[in-house]
Amino acid sequence: MKNIKRSLLLTAGLILAISCQTKAKKGETAESGRQATAPQMEKEVPQDLSAYETAYFASGCFWCVEAIFESVKGVAEAESGYAGGTEENPTYEQVSYGRTTHAEAVKVYYDPEVVSFFELVQVFFGSHDPTTPNRQGPDRGPQYRSIAFYENDSERQIITAYMEALEEQRVYDRPIVTEVSPLTQFYKAEEYHQDYERKHPDNPYIQNVSVPRLNRFKANFQDFLKEDIH
Repeated sequence: MKNIKRSLLLTAGLILAISCQTKAKKGETAESGRQATAPQMEKEVPQDLSAYETAYFASGCFWCVEAIFESVKGVAEAESGYAGGTEENPTYEQVSYGRTTHAEAVKVYYDPEVVSFFELVQVFFGSHDPTTPNRQGPDRGPQYRSIAFYENDSERQIITAYMEALEEQRVYDRPIVTEVSPLTQFYKAEEYHQDYERKHPDNPYIQNVSVPRLNRFKANFQDFLKEDIH
């Protein structure tokens, strides 16, 4: 992969001109080192998110993706969940075992006066490898595939135009395999998954996969970060 920060910034100008797979049982560790332990405290959520716009993305382990988007200024909240499949009310055990057509995904609540949907698309592509089919880091399977969801035609055009620009500039050494799909349904994940990285800093998967991934994003996108994020 080439210099992603420089290439993505060039692409932004162009556009504007035109194994997270666990055994699924709480406490059981996966080959990748991920271990899902239910916390004792509930997720602290703003009381009213109705004034915010929403965006949906899937790019591997939702623990990692949630933490990345919550570091972005203008993002009020990010929720871990499941999307991209047809089964109703999927559970973590079903999705993580690959027993559904869903992917681990996040729902992002954001203030469009502070951060645009286009900038969230930049965050999405800049924080994972969109060239690896059914895989992100140590996590393998279609439940970890890359998907950019859209809720209207304007969002679809933003996503596809940005992908085309990335391909034209040869930002990646391999073709982008990200799915561009309409958002049909998002199922919020079990409460113990919400804010998992913050609540479980000593988890081996968090230390070895999630935190390094977040730190790479923060190093390349400093202008996108909230003031209290270091």
